[in-house]
Amino acid sequence: MKTTHQIIFENSNNMADILSGSVDLVVTSPPYPMIEMWDEMFSEQSPEISRALKDKNGPLAFELMHKILDATWSDLWRVVKKGGIVCVNIGDATRTLDGNFALYPNHSRIMSQMLKTGFAALPGILWRKQTNAPNKFMGSGMLPPGAYVTLEHEFILVFRKGGRREFRKDDEKMNRRKSAFFWEERNAWFSDIWTDLRGTVQNLPDSKIRKRSAAFPFDVPYRLIQMFSVKGDTVSDPFLGTGTTLFAAMAACRNFVGYELEQEFRGLIFSGADHIVSYTNERIAKRIENHLEFVKERTREKGEFKHLNRHYHFPVVTQQEKKLLLNQLVSVEKIDENKMEATYSN
Repeated sequence: MKTTHQIIFENSNNMADILSGSVDLVVTSPPYPMIEMWDEMFSEQSPEISRALKDKNGPLAFELMHKILDATWSDLWRVVKKGGIVCVNIGDATRTLDGNFALYPNHSRIMSQMLKTGFAALPGILWRKQTNAPNKFMGSGMLPPGAYVTLEHEFILVFRKGGRREFRKDDEKMNRRKSAFFWEERNAWFSDIWTDLRGTVQNLPDSKIRKRSAAFPFDVPYRLIQMFSVKGDTVSDPFLGTGTTLFAAMAACRNFVGYELEQEFRGLIFSGADHIVSYTNERIAKRIENHLEFVKERTREKGEFKHLNRHYHFPVVTQQEKKLLLNQLVSVEKIDENKMEATYSN
């Protein structure tokens, strides 16, 4: 089995290089409006944003920044297949302008725009980025009423284009079964609150790259790709950054095509391919190890399992897991300047 992984270093407000109706799943985390690290990037695309910030006009700057993102959300409607899923990881922003502290609700603004575009909203996920930093509490300390609630969570908004995807052919049904996840993974992944993930701290060598990178943890796209697509599907990320979604797609046996505005990320992304083979196979081994530990505990509590996985010959809870197969990543090769090919075990 092979997959291809292409990066287009252009603005994703016009994804002309992606064919209409060719993407099965989008997993992305855009620049967050009203987070200061993104001011320069947004202002470069619209001088009005820079003027609004200088004028301390937060609501106007917020709306203008989202107008930049709206163009990408609009083009997603074109590239996503009917029945395809879009997952947007986004955090709200807090900011003080001209002495006025306010929350800027990025998640609700994106939700509104996606609904206007035509997508249907599905139940989403909150994941907690809990921190023990002493300065996480904002405002007037222990004196009411000027203290503010901490902001330690992000939203994963989930949308679908049209109705539920169907698998009609026998080979499609078989591939779907091989793409299954474990019962206990389902219970954790499809809960509406994730508490077992932490934000990612990146050791990036270039100061300019550091200023424009805010990668989410690998497990965010890795889980979402397993949850909302099958092997061989095409995953896309219009705000690729340092390549987390690309590598998660590679680890999950999915094809990938994505956009990244910053050319400086090219070397960083392709250097990551040197490590993804071992990392993927370690993750697979860990998933199997965790499952075997689960089997041991459940057998002790509830007795023998009724079903056996056909590939690994270990117990599973449901019939849907009997053909589950975690393909190991064998190699990754660079095909051209912006494309890689991954090869997997059968």
